[in-house]
Amino acid sequence: MHTNYYFLRQLAPALDIQLAGLRFVECFSQDRDEVVLVFAQAKGRLNYYKPFYIKATLRPDFSGLLFPERVQRARTNSIDLFEEVINPVRTHEHDQLASNVAEEATANRPGRAVVSVRFFLNERCLAILLEDHYTLLFKFFGNRPNLLAFHENAVIDLFNQKLAADQQLVLDAFDRPIDQSWEAFVRAEFDYRKLFPTFGRVVNEWISQQKAGREEKIGPQEEWEIIQQTLRQLEQPRYYLTRLNHRPTLSLVPLGEIQREFDNPIEAANRFFISYNGLNIFEREKGDLLRLLEKRRKRAESLIEVNLQRMIDREDGTSHEEIGHILMANLHDIPKGSGTKSPETVTLVDFYRDQPITIRLKPDLSPQKNAENYYRKAKNEKLEADYLTAQVTAREEEIIRLDRQKTDLEAIQTLKELRRYTKQYNLLGDQPGKGINEDGTIQLFKEVTVDNFRILIGRNARNNDLLTQKYAYKDDLWLHARDVAGSHVIIKHQAGKPFPKNVIERAAELAAWYSKRRTDSLCPVIVTPKKFVRKPKGLAEGQVIVEKESSILVVPKE
Repeated sequence: MHTNYYFLRQLAPALDIQLAGLRFVECFSQDRDEVVLVFAQAKGRLNYYKPFYIKATLRPDFSGLLFPERVQRARTNSIDLFEEVINPVRTHEHDQLASNVAEEATANRPGRAVVSVRFFLNERCLAILLEDHYTLLFKFFGNRPNLLAFHENAVIDLFNQKLAADQQLVLDAFDRPIDQSWEAFVRAEFDYRKLFPTFGRVVNEWISQQKAGREEKIGPQEEWEIIQQTLRQLEQPRYYLTRLNHRPTLSLVPLGEIQREFDNPIEAANRFFISYNGLNIFEREKGDLLRLLEKRRKRAESLIEVNLQRMIDREDGTSHEEIGHILMANLHDIPKGSGTKSPETVTLVDFYRDQPITIRLKPDLSPQKNAENYYRKAKNEKLEADYLTAQVTAREEEIIRLDRQKTDLEAIQTLKELRRYTKQYNLLGDQPGKGINEDGTIQLFKEVTVDNFRILIGRNARNNDLLTQKYAYKDDLWLHARDVAGSHVIIKHQAGKPFPKNVIERAAELAAWYSKRRTDSLCPVIVTPKKFVRKPKGLAEGQVIVEKESSILVVPKE
């Protein structure tokens, strides 16, 4: 929660007190993802009274603020930033006098005075307002953190130039009003996350624990009261340095393995920052693996629950074989449709349960052919029942294996032993990429490599279009779950090499998983060369026409 809206709301007034009477006198970077801001009562160039430092780390995988007592600037490999914001006098090439004045001002480096520090409504941003309508804004948006400089309402400079879209941001648009009333909760069908997107992972987990702690199942009114109690706690919090999901966490609620408590948000931010970034490689890799195993265990539990529910529904309902028998036993009672065809529905006596049953029929088939169709479905039904049973058994065995591996990991004490165990049991497998390249830029598509073949997966409808229309070539293989919304999947062609069967099957499993058929037992997947996929004008985002195709039946698998 160190960049959560509710923490930044507490941090802003604390920083406002610290920066009162100071000027923004220096800004530099000596690391690709780190920027240092210096505020002080300036006497001259690099000669300050009472300096206050803010060190911001702005990596895609981690962003946060540290407020150190002092920062030693390196003599080499550092660069000055945000000169226009620091220097009140601008140079003009055509005006030598103005240029001389600017150089003198730069030499003295007086800086701009701090006016105030503010947060933004329901947003993960913190702003330092300076004189002359300048603003420094820390933007903590997921894997796109940045530091931006505004003059009045427009961006004039930014730290991470690769985030080009940040140039279009407007300062007045950061506040995000949200109706968070009981009436809005009702309209949202009692899904509080739609009203409070700023809660984040830690607060949502806290609320889940509060709900689970009640003796009886709670209703909307009780859940709303828990939310209101949580909001009151977030407005006047204590700050907890805790360990949650195997990593240091700054929390505004008492959750996880609490290590220290604080009253001051600046001190809490410092202790968390040091604790998080003080983790060594062994601790990071071990924590990542433990979280991965726990995620897989939750997924296995969820799949067991889904499959068991399907088995229960099948036992409670009328089977296709029973419907076929009912139709055959009542052929003479089925009214005629057009000619020898059938009506769309028919109500007959279910002699298994001694009650009426309404059966859907295909009007273009005779009653007897409809019965044969239900018998054919019954064969698949038996196969699916066997499959569901096998899946439940397999997932139960997977949970046992995951629990054993978690116990083994917790006992490992060295990085060498950890990596040997990871490789021995292939704990990482062929998981899709996390969306971040090695240079910190964002991956356009999810990506998996199987036997040296690259499999690319679209992230959403617009991203699907980008993948299929711009990044796929005619000889690449294109896959998509049949008849449902889902990701476009591409297997990149390799000259002179046919697509291996196991690679196609793996890509089909991914296409099934990243679709609306994710929870199905079996999913049909379209497989075709990209050259048979086209997008005429007028189709919605993500929609295409497939001119020639084959299909494969697979189990959805992440």
